Amino acid sequence: MKKFKKYISILILLIGSVAILQAQTNVKEFNVNGVNVILKHSPKEVINASLFIIGGTANYSKENEGIENLALNLAVSGGTKTLDKINFSTKVDEIGAVINANSDYDFSTINLTCINQFWDRSWQLYADAIMNPSLSDEEFKLLQEKLIANAKQTNADPDNHLRNLAMSNVFKGKNYAKNPKGTEQSLKNISSKDLREYYKNLLGKTRIFLVVAGNVSQDDLTQKINSTLAKLPQGAKPALETASQINNPTNVIEDKDIATNYIRGYMNAPKLNNKEGVSMMLAMQILRNRLWIEVRTKRGLSYAPSAFYASGIINSPYSAIYVTTIEPKETIKVMVDEIDKIRGEGFSAKELNDMKQSYLTQHYMGLETMASQTGNLGMAQLNGNWKMSEEFDKIVNDISLDDINNVVKKYANTISWTYLGKEDMINEKDFLQPKKLKDNNPVKK
Repeated sequence: MKKFKKYISILILLIGSVAILQAQTNVKEFNVNGVNVILKHSPKEVINASLFIIGGTANYSKENEGIENLALNLAVSGGTKTLDKINFSTKVDEIGAVINANSDYDFSTINLTCINQFWDRSWQLYADAIMNPSLSDEEFKLLQEKLIANAKQTNADPDNHLRNLAMSNVFKGKNYAKNPKGTEQSLKNISSKDLREYYKNLLGKTRIFLVVAGNVSQDDLTQKINSTLAKLPQGAKPALETASQINNPTNVIEDKDIATNYIRGYMNAPKLNNKEGVSMMLAMQILRNRLWIEVRTKRGLSYAPSAFYASGIINSPYSAIYVTTIEPKETIKVMVDEIDKIRGEGFSAKELNDMKQSYLTQHYMGLETMASQTGNLGMAQLNGNWKMSEEFDKIVNDISLDDINNVVKKYANTISWTYLGKEDMINEKDFLQPKKLKDNNPVKK
């Protein structure tokens, strides 16, 4: 039975690899009057277009956090200068299209998903929302109130609050300390006039690129861009977050009377634009499996121990360990002991080989939709070059045991802890750090 499952896993991986590699040979990059475009042709009937806007939280001040998310979502949902909100949404619904926006720490996107039959009409609506949004006072107020309510709800959720608290702890004074979705107070302080001025200055050719996946020709897309996005101003160059290093750990304890305690520990990580970054992704996935065994299975200290590489963070990446527990002191010790063990003894060859198979299988299965494929190309472009997405399977398969062992030894040496829970169950000395390894103590193979 185990052999059968293994063969099935390998078969899925091979099928996924062939399908993705065949599709990726149909990727083109070109420029339309200053607008950089990545087009991936696919015979599927679904088309996805994503306009990436570079900068994210570096585009606005701490006082205005959330303004980009508010502006973009108002643009795609509040109607245009030619169609009010009801007429716009009716026309979108009639053809089964989806137009939405999302904002993150390093970038934002305005997205379109439609079927090939209604591509022309969908693009017209999509471009109209981008180029000519109404941004009316009435719709602004309605969306502002909705996002304020969402911010309150997010703050009340321990997991979401812990994430935001950890980011403001580790990146204090940096752009990543800003909440891309905004806070209750920051959203209240944004005026419709501020928002309109912000949107006017946001979209420029120097800080955008377009990724399209679907049954679309280069000539057709070029014509559509020439009549719409190519008319955008050149604009200012995007601001970018500067790289940060966690050299001097900062620990934050926030007292909250909840049933279980929530903990995040952030560590340094390499950028994803090279082999080190992919090695770190694999290493953290294996660490996740080990923490599951040590923390949950063997000791029953938590139902949700985890470790991950923050792949959505471009300019100052980090890796993290996470847990919810009623025994914070013991749990932290077990997690740090496991990191120490890996830094001293390394992973096993079996762990790496098994992880390569499962990771690539999940990666390819996650690229089934056109939206996931534009997202994958866009993230690779933000990291330096969309072509890295074509070579991803080769990069993963080329990673050696030395690669993942050395990347953990190099980067997993300092942890900044953020704790949300009962204050009397923890103190500063309980926030342990990985042991320092001597230079003459190489990782064992």
